Amino acid sequence: MSYKKLFLLCFIAVMSSVAVAAAPALLDLAYRPLAGKAPVNLNKAYGGKVLLVVNTASKCGFTPQYEGLEALNKRFQAQGFSVLGFPSNDFRGQEPGDEKQIQEFCTLTYGVKFPMFEKVHVLGSEATPLYQRLTAATGVAPGWNFHKYLIARDGRVVAQFPSKIKPDDPALIAAIERELKAPAAR
Repeated sequence: MSYKKLFLLCFIAVMSSVAVAAAPALLDLAYRPLAGKAPVNLNKAYGGKVLLVVNTASKCGFTPQYEGLEALNKRFQAQGFSVLGFPSNDFRGQEPGDEKQIQEFCTLTYGVKFPMFEKVHVLGSEATPLYQRLTAATGVAPGWNFHKYLIARDGRVVAQFPSKIKPDDPALIAAIERELKAPAAR
């Protein structure tokens, strides 16, 4: 084997390990469950799963998507999938309640059982680190409430879907199914 080929193989191996090692950093953050006290490290709790991260709001035209998000979570949960909701008041004050009010609304109105986390900012310099990383990974910040980011089992952001894409949209479901079938890199 020539030195050139050996160097190329070593370079590819190093770059592959760097990419895999860097991916979990996206989720290596802790957030409190909605109205909870103890933060949860997302990588420890959800690493190795396919995730749909969604910024939510209770007084938005897209709020009925909670029902579809819960249906997605229930449909694919046993295969290693989870929806993670992050309430945000960044868009025209459409999430004005405190965390207890948000939790009651989601549970009583839409039967939400998927994990919901503390109220966060998703835009600009005030954006929480998770949303800064999601925006950097895709080049797309949420344009409104219910923007969706799909994260593969290895922690890479593999797709993003604007608010108007409903949870039962065939393209979103196909992307989730594709990621659930992909082998885990962990």
